[in-house]
Amino acid sequence: MSKYLSESVLVLWDESHIWGLLAWRALKALGVPVVLAGAGEIPELLKQRPRMLLVPGGWARRKAEHLGSVGLAAVRRYVTEGGAYLGFCGGAGLALTAGGLDLCPWTRKGFTDRMQHFVSGHMHVRLADERCELMPEGLTEAPLLPVWWPARFNPAPNPEVRVLAAYETPGPDLMVADIPLSSLPEETLDDWQNMYGVRLWPHFMAGQPCVVETRLGRGRAVLSYAHLETPASAEANRWLAHLLRVLGGLEVASSQVPAWDLEGLPVRWDDPALAEASRQLFDIVRLGQEHFLLFWRNPWLLGWRRGIPGAGISSLYALVRQIQACEPTDAAADFWRAQATGFTGTMRLFHQGLSGYLLAERLAMTLASAPDAVCLTGLKQQRAALFGPPPGAGGLYGKMLPVLEKLARLTLPDK
Repeated sequence: MSKYLSESVLVLWDESHIWGLLAWRALKALGVPVVLAGAGEIPELLKQRPRMLLVPGGWARRKAEHLGSVGLAAVRRYVTEGGAYLGFCGGAGLALTAGGLDLCPWTRKGFTDRMQHFVSGHMHVRLADERCELMPEGLTEAPLLPVWWPARFNPAPNPEVRVLAAYETPGPDLMVADIPLSSLPEETLDDWQNMYGVRLWPHFMAGQPCVVETRLGRGRAVLSYAHLETPASAEANRWLAHLLRVLGGLEVASSQVPAWDLEGLPVRWDDPALAEASRQLFDIVRLGQEHFLLFWRNPWLLGWRRGIPGAGISSLYALVRQIQACEPTDAAADFWRAQATGFTGTMRLFHQGLSGYLLAERLAMTLASAPDAVCLTGLKQQRAALFGPPPGAGGLYGKMLPVLEKLARLTLPDK
């Protein structure tokens, strides 16, 4: 393991949800050896000096809690002593001063309007005028990079931080909540702002840093709120491949990550409990689609009407389908034997409760002109029982997610 790890990308797997799967797929597609690790394993594994530590998206605060003081100190020491760190979205937030790692002196910037957090899709970015070795050749003048509900940097002048790219203008698939901006005439957006005070066009993002490099001791970190590991995002994938070569010193076999179609994945682990969970989650998605609450944003990611917990549903379904698509390791099979019965019971309760909740949301949407017809407090309580209070992962969802994340970590091949 020691020699293999020293030539690999180490991925912090805890609290990565669907974004950990994206990172794993991207690294495998680019031909890079990868080791998936739980937070408790990180301090010892970092002593073997992997080529890079990659932290996928997810909730930065929960990642920091899993690492604890020992894990956070180990990551800082690894970077200070010359290691390379690559963080996407939540992994970028983890590296900030307030995130726990303090690799970067910047903090996270808050939102003045909650709608500002509901941006997803591709943005054109402006590359730094002063090019550096971390920026690949051959990108277009305003490359398209994908963002999935990003947070924001709070920049401050510091010689240790260099902006590599900043947001510029929306791409063709950009959405705010469930509204595709490309479907709205500019005059309509202006009317909405004047009449209702609603600002959908993401002017607040223009000029804001998107990808940055920071230095700490002998090491470097690249922090990106753009998900360069997004499937079939050509310019983002090319930049990721370049970072693996230059930042990690790795040999990269490709520069493109293929499309990911959850429905088209084969079933190599034909386990009845996993099959039942897959059917139940598919049924939930179908129900949400029929009632205009969920839709497929692309073949691997759901979209949802504002307020619907689509991110959690998307993560569960992606984890189950990707696990089914892999041959089980002995460790995965042993773990699942101990967990399958309890998981199945929780999944059945979740399926029943979530189906009822989605139908109640549909009724509330239909009776919106009669606000007292459906108790909004009751809906909120239903959602909390299923998913916990946002932005964390609680309720029944919070019981199932860590089981699936660990099962995926034990199942996904690293070679």
